[in-house]
Amino acid sequence: MKLNQNEMPVYEALQKMKRERIVPFDVPGHKHGKANPELTEFLGENCMSVDVNSMKMLDNLCHPVSVIKKAQELAADAFGAKNAFFMVGGTTSAVQTMILATCKEGEKIIMPRNVHRSAINALVLSGAIPVYVNPDSDKRLGIALGMSVDEVLKAIKENPDAKAVMVNNPTYYGICSNIRKIVEIAHQHGMKVLADEAHGTHFYFSDRLPVSAMEAGADFASVSMHKSGGSLTQSSILLMGENVNPDYVRQIINLTQTTSGSYLLLSSLDISRKNLALNGNEIFEKVCGLAQYARDEINNIGDYYAYSKEIINGDSIYDFDITKLSVNTFDVGLAGIEVYDLLRDEYDIQIEFGDLDNILAYISVGDREREIERLASALSEIRRRFGKEKSGMMDHEYINPIVCASPKQAFFAEKKSVKIEETQGLICGEFVMCYPPGIPILAPGEMITKEILDYINYAKEKGCFMTGPEDIEIKSLNVVAE
Repeated sequence: MKLNQNEMPVYEALQKMKRERIVPFDVPGHKHGKANPELTEFLGENCMSVDVNSMKMLDNLCHPVSVIKKAQELAADAFGAKNAFFMVGGTTSAVQTMILATCKEGEKIIMPRNVHRSAINALVLSGAIPVYVNPDSDKRLGIALGMSVDEVLKAIKENPDAKAVMVNNPTYYGICSNIRKIVEIAHQHGMKVLADEAHGTHFYFSDRLPVSAMEAGADFASVSMHKSGGSLTQSSILLMGENVNPDYVRQIINLTQTTSGSYLLLSSLDISRKNLALNGNEIFEKVCGLAQYARDEINNIGDYYAYSKEIINGDSIYDFDITKLSVNTFDVGLAGIEVYDLLRDEYDIQIEFGDLDNILAYISVGDREREIERLASALSEIRRRFGKEKSGMMDHEYINPIVCASPKQAFFAEKKSVKIEETQGLICGEFVMCYPPGIPILAPGEMITKEILDYINYAKEKGCFMTGPEDIEIKSLNVVAE
């Protein structure tokens, strides 16, 4: 039975609570903002009055039985899933739940190496063994692509005991693998399919966009509602298909998720779900148009390349998310991170990220043509003022890792700190990544090679924000002690 998507159970319960003027002798200690006037002035009384703890009329995120349960049922219905859970630890917690619920210690999971660090963090926690399908790469764009169906099938046949296959749908740059075919093959071999849809919320609400994981038959999908869905930062939804036990998954969630779920985040999920269910098609039709307008304007500048569906090859780029404004900067003679910094420091424009070859500007229904024109104008000026010859630019492709130990073994092994220039040939015991996008350059258990060291040094030189190691300046790395 189709549910009434006009309902907002969590929001409505919070409104009812406010009308009842309940006297709070529970946490949080700010007592609807009265104990912290500065914070209340900053965030507003409306916000502080609904930053409350679980109570009978508001349900409990750890074990929903009323309004949260109903809101989650509405979310499952809106996204075409069998079940859904609200997550208040970001899509990081949703990704980790998928893996922890599917793979136990020593069990294998097939995944692309260009996964978000949250997936490899889950392997550190669970002890599962990754079987990496190294994605194709595009030398022109300098990015990792999706997984080839043949490579996935090869990995499945070589690892018939694997429990699951994980797919990015899409990558940060908008690249989609053939998820329908991957689901079909994985299910034929008795494996679950887990989709990281941190950047694919909008796929569920437009026929112009790539197929969503639930429509493709995946067993799990982690959806960042706060990215393109309009909810507050850190709020996410975990979707499940027919063949997943939701009660077991709830137990896994409760291993790591807070027992004090924020009602600001929960209500934002509830309200945003209603908005998408009723208006999503119209919203993302506008976003598609804005993104195309931006691509046209940027490509007319010269040297920049804002790519789209023309890069589809039918396999490792099976489809492309046209809402993504991914722009290659290599021919301008500037690294993406350099363009990112110039946009922010010289033109007061904050884009999503810059890596060594690309920038990504996130487009939403909240943007207008005038902002697109300001971005394009700034990029044009940057090309004129700062553009250089390409000599000295690093010409690189995706680096295939040499995996020598499981992430858990390496992360918890005895380690020693070694100067980074002396680590070649050693086994890394921690993460190194540019953030965003948060895809590890090195993960625990991988060999440190000259190629990787050159990449790290170049990324540092260009100003990439490097995270992961214990030494925040990345002058040394923790390696597995012999």
